[in-house]
Amino acid sequence: MALVGVQGTVVDIDVHIGGMPGFTLVGLPDASLYEARDRVRAAILSSGERWPLQKITASLSPAALPKRGSHFDLGVAVAVLSAAEELPEAAIEDVVFIGELGLDGRLRSVPGVLPAVLAASKAGVRRVVVPERNAREASQVPGVHVLGARSLRQVLAFLRGADMPDEPPEEHVALPDSLPHDPGLDLADVAGQEEAKRAVEVAAAGHHHLLLEGPPGAGKTMLARRLPGLLPDLSTEESLEVTAIHSVAAVLPPDRPLVIRPPFADPHHSASPVSIIGGGSRIVRPGAISLAHRGVLFLDEAPEFNRQVIESLREPLENGKIVVSRAATTAVFPASFLLVLAQNPCECGNHGSRYRECECTPYSVRRYRQRVSGPVRDRIDIYRRVLPPSMADIDLRLQIAETTKAVAERVAIARERQTRRLADTPWRVNSEVPMAFLKREFPLPGEVTAPAYEKLRQGTVTARGADRIVRLAWTVADLAGHGRPTRDDVHVAIGLRVGDR
Repeated sequence: MALVGVQGTVVDIDVHIGGMPGFTLVGLPDASLYEARDRVRAAILSSGERWPLQKITASLSPAALPKRGSHFDLGVAVAVLSAAEELPEAAIEDVVFIGELGLDGRLRSVPGVLPAVLAASKAGVRRVVVPERNAREASQVPGVHVLGARSLRQVLAFLRGADMPDEPPEEHVALPDSLPHDPGLDLADVAGQEEAKRAVEVAAAGHHHLLLEGPPGAGKTMLARRLPGLLPDLSTEESLEVTAIHSVAAVLPPDRPLVIRPPFADPHHSASPVSIIGGGSRIVRPGAISLAHRGVLFLDEAPEFNRQVIESLREPLENGKIVVSRAATTAVFPASFLLVLAQNPCECGNHGSRYRECECTPYSVRRYRQRVSGPVRDRIDIYRRVLPPSMADIDLRLQIAETTKAVAERVAIARERQTRRLADTPWRVNSEVPMAFLKREFPLPGEVTAPAYEKLRQGTVTARGADRIVRLAWTVADLAGHGRPTRDDVHVAIGLRVGDR
């Protein structure tokens, strides 16, 4: 299987044997694949098999498709032995072989197994051989028989119908965690901030992007980190989609072969554009925005991020995907995330505070806020100013604060309403629905939407902003149990969109 991004293509490996001794690999292999010649020869000899003392030509087709990675090793080794008539031809027909070979014939795990097996299944392949540590990951694809092997010797025994020799398991190599959400985080831990909590709840219910602005210590980061706990579990389709991305990025732990909870990514503001957007010179890898697919992307101290990073969010915010183009290839990664931005009101963080003096000039305050451009801000659905909690809020927080579980139940009910309303459509939540579809299929009376378009006439919001107010009103209505938004729901949505700016 050849992977470009998370899209896989079946590769046929043809081997010809004849002529003076040598080994040639053709079909646009990269450096790691070209080195497979030496790994395959050593692995076959270490497995007690005979190496053909003739010219070996291995062709990987389609020839025009670039091939990258060491996961072709096992397929090349099997093809060489089959061409040498050491394996029955029927045993390898319509089987996909994935795995890197060690010089001793051991099979080593590789990234990207899940998207490769998904693509193989769509191509009609029903048998797959993978390294043992990738077997659970590959088994998530229904209808595919997966053999997890520890070595080339075990694979050959399986193909010959012989007893499989016992081999020691591959040594465990610790991998970075796949962006888990800490289940111990509870919304009840946040003192006060009832309006901000309401904004977070609406953002979770309708998948609306959120901007939190306030001084240091007000609770912006606490709120953002508790947002994933309000989201429902991923569906089966979403789990496979998210897991495939994490598999390609090599951050999927072997003991958790399927991502069930929405991921949470919070890159540091010093992170490079490639690490957040995706890319790479040789193999294109997904960035943080794709690792947050179907989850939350949190950019703390948003104005401190590279401006190129902030501006690059425009495409995924509109289309739910990111196209990464390089000289040799172009990869498309899913990137439908819930964006949460947090920022201070100024560089010192005290602008507008009643208790601390701001040392910034009016020009520096304006310049600091403009680091997040107007076009990006216009794509943010909810704006909320977060002020420091009072002593009364801190004293009463344990008595009256709602738990994450209670709020998540309301979010789940609102999501169910959207699922029923948007059945048989490509959209899942209110924020994804085009306004043309809403106006055609679920028209609202003019007196209901009038406040939103009055803001447009006043110049308070743009045309995009007015449309987002209407979509916000649908989410507010879903949380309130209304069949359709009321005028009051639209006013609430205006407050969420405009805030107290």
